[in-house]
Amino acid sequence: MQYHSLGKTGMKVSPLCLGAMMFGAWGNPDHDDSIRIIHRAIDAGINFIDTADVYSAGESEVIVGKALASQDRTRIVLATKVHAGMGDDPNAQGNSRRWIIAECENSLRRLGVDYIDLYQIHRPDESVDVDETLGALSDLVHQGKIRSIGSSTFPAEQIVEAQWVAERRGRERFMTEQPPYSILVRGIERDVLPVAQAYGMGVIPWSPLAGGWLSGRFGEGKENTSRRAERIPARYDLNEPGNQKKLEVVTALAKVADEAGLSLLELALAFVLEHPAISSAIIGPRTMEQLESQLSAPDVVLDARVLDQIDELVPPGTNLNAADAGWSPRVLSKARLRRRHYR
Repeated sequence: MQYHSLGKTGMKVSPLCLGAMMFGAWGNPDHDDSIRIIHRAIDAGINFIDTADVYSAGESEVIVGKALASQDRTRIVLATKVHAGMGDDPNAQGNSRRWIIAECENSLRRLGVDYIDLYQIHRPDESVDVDETLGALSDLVHQGKIRSIGSSTFPAEQIVEAQWVAERRGRERFMTEQPPYSILVRGIERDVLPVAQAYGMGVIPWSPLAGGWLSGRFGEGKENTSRRAERIPARYDLNEPGNQKKLEVVTALAKVADEAGLSLLELALAFVLEHPAISSAIIGPRTMEQLESQLSAPDVVLDARVLDQIDELVPPGTNLNAADAGWSPRVLSKARLRRRHYR
C-alpha cells in the first residue's frame, strides 16, 4: 500500500482511514465482531484509525482500545475527537480548556493508551475564544499526551483565524482538517481545500460515501435503509428537494460507474482520493462485508472522461443539500443574533 503524508505532521498514513463511528451502539454492538473488523483493516495495510469520544458515548473508543491491545501500538496512527456533549453536564462539552483537558484524560483511559497521535476539535464552538482552545491543546502536546492537533468541519474563515492565532500567540497549530467530502458534497472545494493546502494541512474527509448514498444500496427502486436516516432526516428525507436531487444524481452516477467497470462505491472513494489535498479518506464500515468492499478503492484511478462526467452531474464546489455541510454558524440558526429587536 502506498502511504501518504498527513499534511506536515511527518506521519505517513494509509489512503483509507478506518472510521470507528459504527463500532458500538450506533452501529455494530458486537465488540468481538468490531475488533475482528479493525484487525482485518490493519492486516490489509490500514494504519490510520479515527474515532471520537461521542461515538456511542465512548463505547467506540473502548472497542478501538480493545482491538489495539493486541497490536503494535507504535505502528498505528490513532486519532480521536472532542467537542460534543457527553451526558447532561453543561460543562461536559464544547471547546473550553476545562473540558478539553478533562476529556483528553477520559479518552486516553477508554482507549487504553498513553498518547493520541491526532487529537481533533470535532466542531467549532463560537462561545469559546479559539486561543483558549489552542492553549489547552498546546499544553497537552507539551505534556506528551497528544502528538498533533486538528480541526473537523471548520469553515475556511475559522481555519484561517486559528492559524493566525497560533502564529501570533505561539500556540500549536491545527495540522489537519476533517471535513465532509464526497461527489454529492463538494462545497469544500470552493474554500476549505485551497486554504488547507495553503497552510500545508492534511485533509481527512468524513463520509466519502455521502452517508451511504454512494454505497450502491440507494437508487432507483431501492429503499433507503441507512441507520442514520432516523437520526438526521434532513439528509435523507426524499420530501426534501436536495435529497430528491441526490437520488437523481446517484442513479446517473451508477451508470457512469458501470460504464467505467467499477462499483459505485469504488467510483465514490476514488473520486475523493483523486483530489491532491486529500491525505486519507475515512471509511466507516459496520460489517466485515462493508470493509472488504472498500479495500480496493486506493487502486482505482479515474480517467479525465469519468471525472468530467462527475463534474457535469455535480459542479465543483457544490453541495446538493445544504444540510450535508455538517455545521452551520449560530447567526443562521439563532434569530436573536441577527435581529436587533428580537421577540
